[in-house]
Amino acid sequence: MPFYCCQSLLVADREAEDMNYYRNSNHDVAPRNNCRRRIVTKEMAFYCFDILCSHLHRHQEPPWPNFPNGEFPLFVTWKIDNGRERGRTLRGCIGTFTAMRLHKGLRDYTLSSALRDTRFSPVTKEELSLLYCSVSVLTNFEENVNCLDWEIGVHGIRIEFYNEKGHHRTATYLPEVAKEQGWNQIQTIDSLLRKGGFKGTITAEVRNTIKVTRYQSEKVTVAYSEYLASKQAT
Repeated sequence: MPFYCCQSLLVADREAEDMNYYRNSNHDVAPRNNCRRRIVTKEMAFYCFDILCSHLHRHQEPPWPNFPNGEFPLFVTWKIDNGRERGRTLRGCIGTFTAMRLHKGLRDYTLSSALRDTRFSPVTKEELSLLYCSVSVLTNFEENVNCLDWEIGVHGIRIEFYNEKGHHRTATYLPEVAKEQGWNQIQTIDSLLRKGGFKGTITAEVRNTIKVTRYQSEKVTVAYSEYLASKQAT
């Protein structure tokens, strides 16, 4: 089941197996050392543009890309340039906490985020020239941290809690969201609780009952103009 993220958050109920993956898998989806090579590259965002352009223009799907095909949780985000006054606004953002092969994951979530984010109408080919694509690869998951034990602009957070009816709910914000919105940690937690469907009074006691997983991400953003330039250079 996908997660909807960024400024306006839709949440989905999740089963425990997603986080069990990180506890039990032999895949190194959360390397702890600081010496590993960077995972995300501009080629990943170029590939997302390839997929979307091919779909919108009804061309043959592009071949599999050449960048590494490791397994990671990931998100694809589309923003649109609305001019100087409004700037860039969200056009679609969907991802998954289940580690996927990057080639297939980016192909699948490119189209999901651009065409099936229920907060927005599907992206059209007339909008392509105004689009920016961001690819976020999620790493360094740390479970059961205090609700304030994370750094704005560095960590994304995923919360789990039970609402007033006893239903298990989850919600997430990517690392950049709190900083972009100008929120502090408590405002961010409270926003996630509300968007997760919690309707009661939010107190320090409520915040301390939620389960928090913090994580980091590597992110790259590419404009459509840069994508076109890369195509012309090859």
